Amino acid sequence: MGEVLGQLVDRRVLPVALARLGEDPVVLLEGPRAVGKSTLLGQIAAVTGAVVLDLDDPATRDAVAADPATFVAGDQPVCVDEYQKAPEVLDAIKAELNRDGRPGRFVLTGSTRHDALPVAAQALTGRLSRLRIYPLSQAELAGSVGNVVAVLFDDARQVVADSRASSTDRAGYVERVVAGGMPIALQRPTKAGRCRWFDNYVALTLERDVQELRRVRQGDLLPQLLNRLAGQTGQVLNIDKAGRAAGLDHTTAENYTRLLEAVFLIHRLPAWGKTLSARSGKSPKVHVVDSGVGARLLRLTPDKLLRKDPAALTELGHLLETFAVGELLRLTSWIDDTTGVGHWRTHDGDEVDFVAERDDGRIIAFEVKAAARVSRRDVGPLAKLREATGDAFHAGIVLYTGTRAYTIDDRLHVLPLDCLWVE
Repeated sequence: MGEVLGQLVDRRVLPVALARLGEDPVVLLEGPRAVGKSTLLGQIAAVTGAVVLDLDDPATRDAVAADPATFVAGDQPVCVDEYQKAPEVLDAIKAELNRDGRPGRFVLTGSTRHDALPVAAQALTGRLSRLRIYPLSQAELAGSVGNVVAVLFDDARQVVADSRASSTDRAGYVERVVAGGMPIALQRPTKAGRCRWFDNYVALTLERDVQELRRVRQGDLLPQLLNRLAGQTGQVLNIDKAGRAAGLDHTTAENYTRLLEAVFLIHRLPAWGKTLSARSGKSPKVHVVDSGVGARLLRLTPDKLLRKDPAALTELGHLLETFAVGELLRLTSWIDDTTGVGHWRTHDGDEVDFVAERDDGRIIAFEVKAAARVSRRDVGPLAKLREATGDAFHAGIVLYTGTRAYTIDDRLHVLPLDCLWVE
């Protein structure tokens, strides 16, 4: 299992990273800790002949911090792993690029968002290409090499016509949601071992990464805030509500929420189409970055999620949406001409879970349903978005837990959720 997981990164992300290096002097691979950034960096170094500086190693970190210019000088490409551990290196890279700014000079990895680091945010403006590295996608785990979102932009009707009946049942989806995509967690042979890893992962991220980023006066309340935000996953973000429940005032709750975003524990999915009408909402949705982490924070096991009571059905609906949005974020990140992504919600209560827009203005919209049947009422929000966007609306997709793919209306289609990874 470990060897298989180690080989997955280069199938999807390595070609994208190498293409960026052919055009940009600095490429930053940023994402949660333990998602495989160091593995990817090693693969890039093997292809480009770059030297690797591992700033997670204390001796290397101290040496680079003391004399960064020496370590980044020369014609050989340089890879800097966890660059935020010694941000002094960024000024040295900037000086080196003033001397030689050709493409492919540096590759950086970071487990903290670049724009959350005040020094870093200024050093390489205009010279840095950021590439988000997510937890492993189900497509990577399944060995799929296609990208269904890209194919949907080409010909959505053909995707429907070519789709085979799904063999994934409700329990199968729940198992994938709870497992998530963190490589080390997936290698744990038991569920108990995976749960321990999730607990340690969250604790280490809060205790080390957040504290390295900023001194937190009420750090003991961070886990409570994270749990409250996890309870909102797949829903419109309400920081005031989460903050009050955790014992934090609005300003502190907002600042701490940004810290949790900065270390890639949660993600704000922005509102899309805010200018379409006065009824379009402007508030973001919140998602836990990895559904496995989210399930553990909420203490949701497969047995709990498979119950048929109203609370379990609601929890599964939100967590399945987070799972699906995570998959869509990964797939769209591999499409170069994606202009933006978000969710669409109106003040009248219509909601579309995910919208992807390309440079030419075309959009594809997705609605996620934790149900094995889809009614015309379920496609109502997609139909309203189609009406609001006209010819720009390329396709609307309902992803559901049923087995068959079909077209339900003009440019509106129903697909099994596993079409995101089953070719």
